[in-house]
Amino acid sequence: MMNSTYVSYFILSAYFDTGVFKYLIFMIVMLLYLLIVGSNLLLIVVICMNRSLHEPMYLFLCSLFVNELFGSTGLFPFLLVQILSDIHTVSAPLCFLQIFCVYSYVCGEFLNLAIMSYDRYLAICCPLQYNTRMTFKKVAMLIAVTWLFPCFAILVLLSLSAPLQLCGDIIDKVYCGNYSIVKLACSDTRVNNIYGLIYTVISIIVPLILIFFSYVRIFRVCFSGCKQTRQKAVSTCTPHLASLLNFSFGSCFQILQSRFDISNVPNMLGIVLSLYFLTCQPLFTPVLYGLKISKIRITCKRLLCGKNLTGGPDSDSLSRGSGEQDAGPAAAGTGGRCDSKAAAGQELEVAATRRRQEQEPKFTAAPRHQLDTESAGMPSEYGEPESAGPPTVPLHLLGPVSG
Repeated sequence: MMNSTYVSYFILSAYFDTGVFKYLIFMIVMLLYLLIVGSNLLLIVVICMNRSLHEPMYLFLCSLFVNELFGSTGLFPFLLVQILSDIHTVSAPLCFLQIFCVYSYVCGEFLNLAIMSYDRYLAICCPLQYNTRMTFKKVAMLIAVTWLFPCFAILVLLSLSAPLQLCGDIIDKVYCGNYSIVKLACSDTRVNNIYGLIYTVISIIVPLILIFFSYVRIFRVCFSGCKQTRQKAVSTCTPHLASLLNFSFGSCFQILQSRFDISNVPNMLGIVLSLYFLTCQPLFTPVLYGLKISKIRITCKRLLCGKNLTGGPDSDSLSRGSGEQDAGPAAAGTGGRCDSKAAAGQELEVAATRRRQEQEPKFTAAPRHQLDTESAGMPSEYGEPESAGPPTVPLHLLGPVSG
């Protein structure tokens, strides 16, 4: 232990010598980062350029994709430098900057998922009140909260951790963590521990409770409705639930790793699990939503094919063709195949047309003797006959045909 009031750098002790394999690891991590940036940027551009996607659900998704970029950028460039470096040190200001990025990302992710569950609750449980309760002003306010609250909460957290007197400079992780720095302190850290627990409850526990109650109401409505309602609701909520479970698992292990002694866990396994929610979630989210939500999937295909995305007639017909099934599986076919629901709708329309034709009054052909009386100017009980062309004259009244 050393007595010090200020530490200019920290040593990351979780790294170990991988020899020539560090270049392979570097290429794998670089490829993963490029995939994360490319997939999230693609979906952000798709949502921003297509006017038919300027709806609350997709605006919340856009905020989620931006948060994925923010969190991955706070980790991957630093990780790539450390992989190629022989000395794994990081300056104190850069360490606190990384804490700000990573912790803001975690808090923003849970808040985004909570707001998306609330949006799905209104859309499924209160469909008639959705447009009046989820206005553009409210959407902008909710998105602003998901970004401003994490920034404010983490700034307070760092203002409590930065002035601490530290008795060490070794962090047993591959990236900086706030509680790892607090454990190095020589001074009293009760305020830091209390605020850390409050922050954890507000940023993780409260959003999870809101998500739980939202889905209890959603599933109650789904199972009390018809089969089609259940299928559409489940298909819409599946990406959100999968993303929530995936991120909650990674975050739970990270909290356990920082608060408890897990020295019995193998070093490589501990590194992989500590990086799981910062590496897999930013890639898992855009792939899941991009493949599952039909309107985003079809619009991505149009963008990759170089077609119009600005919300013109083609995009409007695309939105109508998707059948308003925002997250239904196989909402639109590829190539020459048509949508099964669209085909069923056409069949229903043809059947309705036939029924209307059958219900229309029909004029039956009158017997021949009645037609003769009508041609002689006598009244007929069938009313006026249908007009079938100009009046005809009997041939025997025309006389012989001259050659």
